[in-house]
Amino acid sequence: MNEYKRNILDAGKTLLHAGLTVETWGNLSVCDRAAGRVYITPSGMDYDTCVEDDIVCMDLDGKILEGTRKPSIETGLHLAVYRARPDVGAVVHTHPIYSTVFSCIGEGIPLCIDEAAQALGAPVETCAYFLPGSAELAAACAEKLSGEANACLLKSHGAVCVGATLKAAFKVARVLEMTAEIYWRIRAMGRRPDPLAPSDIAFMKDFAAHRYGQR
Repeated sequence: MNEYKRNILDAGKTLLHAGLTVETWGNLSVCDRAAGRVYITPSGMDYDTCVEDDIVCMDLDGKILEGTRKPSIETGLHLAVYRARPDVGAVVHTHPIYSTVFSCIGEGIPLCIDEAAQALGAPVETCAYFLPGSAELAAACAEKLSGEANACLLKSHGAVCVGATLKAAFKVARVLEMTAEIYWRIRAMGRRPDPLAPSDIAFMKDFAAHRYGQR
């Protein structure tokens, strides 16, 4: 049993049943940096019924090493992010409701709560609209994630979240959607959130990275 493929299968079910996408949309991958391999979900297949043989393995240039299925249409996007961020070991592309609301109007999501300051890395920006699967979309997404941001929005499309592991990437995805809903509710009140001070954001990021939890 391949651990990377098994993790992808489990994560696909999480993606679907956590309300982060619907049907067969969205996609996810993990990168084995030591072996130079990327494992990614197949295009248009039910996450609940996928098996290990359905997961596609390729190198960082996109050459397929294992699998007979057509990989996700956003394969180029995943590979572009891995090339831009050597610290990233997993990419999760979601289609969540509240985050996508802001992507549709071309707005970003500020770090307005402590959890966002800890997990998202930087204010979440929306990249320009490009067709799904296009090289332009891959480049635009990778550019938004090339700094400290762990999430970006794809205009009128969804979100892309990254982490060192799938667990970390899913944490970013959940925090992003929670933050987007809180931000939406504040906006629905006719208000804007009070911004967190840059010094507080820096403290929370350092706290999450080095002092939170059991060591």
